[in-house]
Amino acid sequence: MEDRRLALAVPCDPELRTGGTIYDRRLAEELRARGWRVDWLRLPDGFPFPDGAAVAASAQAFAALPEGGLLLIDGLALGVLGELVERESRRLRLLGLVHHPLGYEEGLDAGTAARLIEQERAALRWPRRILCTSRTTARTLEADFGVETRRLVVIEPGTDPAPLARGSGGPEVRLLAVGSVIPRKRLDRLVRALAGLRHLPWRLVIVGALDRSPEAAAKLRSAMAETGVEDRVELRGELVGAALEAAFDKADLFVSASGYEGYGMALAEALARGLPIVAAAGGAVADWLPREAALLVRPEDETALVDALALAIADPALRLRLREGAIAARGGLPRWEEQAVLAERVLLAEAAA
Repeated sequence: MEDRRLALAVPCDPELRTGGTIYDRRLAEELRARGWRVDWLRLPDGFPFPDGAAVAASAQAFAALPEGGLLLIDGLALGVLGELVERESRRLRLLGLVHHPLGYEEGLDAGTAARLIEQERAALRWPRRILCTSRTTARTLEADFGVETRRLVVIEPGTDPAPLARGSGGPEVRLLAVGSVIPRKRLDRLVRALAGLRHLPWRLVIVGALDRSPEAAAKLRSAMAETGVEDRVELRGELVGAALEAAFDKADLFVSASGYEGYGMALAEALARGLPIVAAAGGAVADWLPREAALLVRPEDETALVDALALAIADPALRLRLREGAIAARGGLPRWEEQAVLAERVLLAEAAA
């Protein structure tokens, strides 16, 4: 009988709403539905900057796994546990899961970013296979981190079917941005871009946790105050369930200024609802987001972002064309059950090796 037991090591609460954790949790749920026993191996907080106690606790957790067991380690921890990963790779069937490189996160000083890149390059030598959430991430690991193509497997996030957004129905164009308020999302830049468009009828709703980066949250609030658009920007915090669905349903245009995305799950959620999109094409976004559904700009081109936002807000015919493009493309988004099948093939092959 096939061995269908997997330990999934993740350094955060499984209910945390980040793209990476949602991916990990949904993949685990779908594998369980296919008959797998998936044990969520909860590593300590503090990654990717663990203290000695966190590393020791991780080592103890790995050591408790049975000889030859399947272990999939989330990249948030994998990338900084090189020595431990090297040791356990001799005893376990060890695999990695990389959403995007740790050193590519914004808000890091140059020295810290370089150190993370070197740590991750060393750690990635040891997993038998590495699951990547996009083709962009896979190409990056091959080109910049020296990972052989044969060890890389692309398994994009799934997206659940969703009803088409009905829109605000009001005189203002309701813009929606979804994502934790962290430096990489560049929400302060989004606000400053919109501040130059006061003559246009828009209202921005930002949905995302405000406590993940106090610095980013402070910069966002400062941008709102300094540009005088506090009355046109709503910070809704983290929403789940019906409240999140309602935010998508009432949106007229989805917007993103993110500097880098390992995939862009919130963008896929918007596409699934037929929303027109204006987005910075950072990281993997340009690889999969259809031009028929979105106006894409280079992440560093702030003038282009302003121009794209102005076009989409001012031109209802353009928004309609982008919506039609999104409706046409949404059926091609991968589903979680399909992605679990791809992951299962990798896991079964490694379990049998």
